[in-house]
Amino acid sequence: MAAAKKRLDLLVVDGYNVIFKSERYMARMDRSGVSDPFEQVRELLISDVAAYAKGRFEPIVVFDAANNVSPERPYTSKGGVRTIFSKTGESADTVIERLVTEERLAPRAVTVVTSDSVIRATVGGIPVTKISSDALVLDVNSLAVEYARENASRQRQRMTLEDRLSPEQREKLWRLMGR
Repeated sequence: MAAAKKRLDLLVVDGYNVIFKSERYMARMDRSGVSDPFEQVRELLISDVAAYAKGRFEPIVVFDAANNVSPERPYTSKGGVRTIFSKTGESADTVIERLVTEERLAPRAVTVVTSDSVIRATVGGIPVTKISSDALVLDVNSLAVEYARENASRQRQRMTLEDRLSPEQREKLWRLMGR
């Protein structure tokens, strides 16, 4: 009998609370008035949460749909991140509190990312860890810098034809060229 796969801890992110805490996200806001101003911002946050959670958490990002351009949104999953929009008349806070309560009864460890003092007060206790939105943004920014550095390093490597050749092939080429 195969061993059961370990269930990851749950990561619940208060989406708009994190977005409004970071210039990284606010800079992506579409201020043209043509479409949903948060569409690109939410996509970036979901991508960042996926990178942050990878292998450590089962991530959920909760958005408050009460004043959204399109409040009727289904639950979705993208890049391993489940996205929940609160229903009309329901706050994201209520959704987060419900998720944490359900997992507490499971019991399952939960990490909640928010700087909202009301949510932090109502979801506290064992086995719930609280991370401020600022702390997540700092971690995500660090990850972004690290990924950019690694990507730049990979791009510099093996850029010339000579670099792409094996030592034996390079030797043959040099002989053909008379070096």
